[in-house]
Amino acid sequence: MAVSGTIRPASRRRFDAWDVAIYTVIALISLVCLLPFVHVVAKSLSTDAFVIANKVFLWPKGFTTEAYQKIFADASILRSLYVSVFVTVTFTVLGMIITTCAAYPLSRRNLKGGAVLTFIFMFTLYFGGGIIPEYININNLGLLDTLWALILPGAFSAYNLLIMRTSLRSNIPDSLEEAARIDGAGHFRILWSIVLPLSKPIIATLSLFYAVGRWNAYQDALFYIKHATELRPLQLKLYYLVVQASESFQLEVSNVNLSNPEVLKASVVVFATVPILLVYPFIQKYFVQGVMIGAVKE
Repeated sequence: MAVSGTIRPASRRRFDAWDVAIYTVIALISLVCLLPFVHVVAKSLSTDAFVIANKVFLWPKGFTTEAYQKIFADASILRSLYVSVFVTVTFTVLGMIITTCAAYPLSRRNLKGGAVLTFIFMFTLYFGGGIIPEYININNLGLLDTLWALILPGAFSAYNLLIMRTSLRSNIPDSLEEAARIDGAGHFRILWSIVLPLSKPIIATLSLFYAVGRWNAYQDALFYIKHATELRPLQLKLYYLVVQASESFQLEVSNVNLSNPEVLKASVVVFATVPILLVYPFIQKYFVQGVMIGAVKE
């Protein structure tokens, strides 16, 4: 009996009602997240008359880049951007160093007192001193009106520590560490040559958490940066613009006047959002893997 050498093409997967419903829900959620940003971009690229008349929705009307030209001409906004970039990068690097150095020993099952130390870190997630004690502490340390007031207090996150500890314990087998010890490797050698290369997904994920959290924060800068106006980050600058715009229809920013503050607010929102969005595509591959690793398995 002859056997046919032809191979039947795999049948295409048929969509059922649940597939259609799931894709529809995902599409609607995506639009809910995307359309507000598109609306803001459209307002920032429209002329004042159309924005005042509320005729701008998802497409610019009377296309103009005047608002962005005035932003780039404002030295204070550009300086705030440089401050935000420096603080975010320093904060993320320092936070990942501290988190990694704390999570690695806690992930080893043979660490004496590891459960107690983990409980102490977890305890801080439920109870905190509050804003007033934190401010007094920053004042006593002499960190007011310095960039270190924006970097040091939040450079460590117990939540990120627990995620990384769980990831290392689940994905770094003890046999690798034992083999490295037999070859004479110490803790730092094991961490640098074995643990870190195998932990790129969770490192990328937590780095994004640190960076986005620091980039979007402005409340601590509002408390700690009072007199050194040149150290105000971009988000705090945006906050002052929004407050001033809500109080007056005529907004003056570094001797720059706009007839409609809504255009300025929209352009500054886009100006502050785009930099952090540009980072995501470079770590998307590791981010998707890391999100599925750290918080599910214990």
